[in-house]
Amino acid sequence: MAPMPTIFISHGGPNIVTDESDARTFLETLPGRMPKPKAIVIMSAHFETDGVAVVTDDNPEMIHDFGGFARELYEMVYPAPGEPKLAERVAGLLEAAGLEPSRVEQRGYDHGTWTPLKLAFPEADIPVVQVSIDPRRDAQWHHQVGKALAPLRDEGVLLVGSGHITHNLKVIFPLMRGGATVDPVTAEKVDAFTQWFAETLEGTEREAVLDWKRLAPYSEENHPTDEHLMPLFFAFGAAGEGASAERVHASKQFGCFAFDSYMFG
Repeated sequence: MAPMPTIFISHGGPNIVTDESDARTFLETLPGRMPKPKAIVIMSAHFETDGVAVVTDDNPEMIHDFGGFARELYEMVYPAPGEPKLAERVAGLLEAAGLEPSRVEQRGYDHGTWTPLKLAFPEADIPVVQVSIDPRRDAQWHHQVGKALAPLRDEGVLLVGSGHITHNLKVIFPLMRGGATVDPVTAEKVDAFTQWFAETLEGTEREAVLDWKRLAPYSEENHPTDEHLMPLFFAFGAAGEGASAERVHASKQFGCFAFDSYMFG
């Protein structure tokens, strides 16, 4: 069996499940790009802990961690099982890498986990293990978390980072409410930022992406806080040394909310 790829997904708001969009169509067609995974290990930007945590729950419930959306979204369920044995394997790999993971016995699927998986794997028949980000740690640290789990690719496990390539909610929320139009300068800054990532990840000096805060144009404007970009570095690290990178999706909403996704390996 060839190693599984790893993937970074820009997951959008929970309404990505109900509203027509290019990003939704991409997620629905994602399984056609790879063999069916035996299991999924996913890092969501909405699961924050001190250090890295691994969910060992065999039957995770739902977390509807959002407000102001259609009622049907609060009633949705993604009944994929957990996998305690795989969770222990994940924790063991992290311990071997010196990362001192904690174990969380019960934690539901937040929308960074269940919305993309509901679109990509609607049968919910693939076990899912969740790992956390640490918003106080940098790209290099999250890359190391992913690198520690790279051996799982040879076991048919899909490693997913679920965040967002841009995430300035102060700009996006007024546009979502329909009371504003995007500033052309803001749109240009988004384009410059996402293009830098595409050129860097698909180029010959991919490690430079770990120094994104210094090197990427308009990093603070696109990520006033860092948490939604950290899953990208997890997926990058999980692909292993010398892995290729491909921007497999690029679209925008409201002119400045970018949905770029990358596949590695």
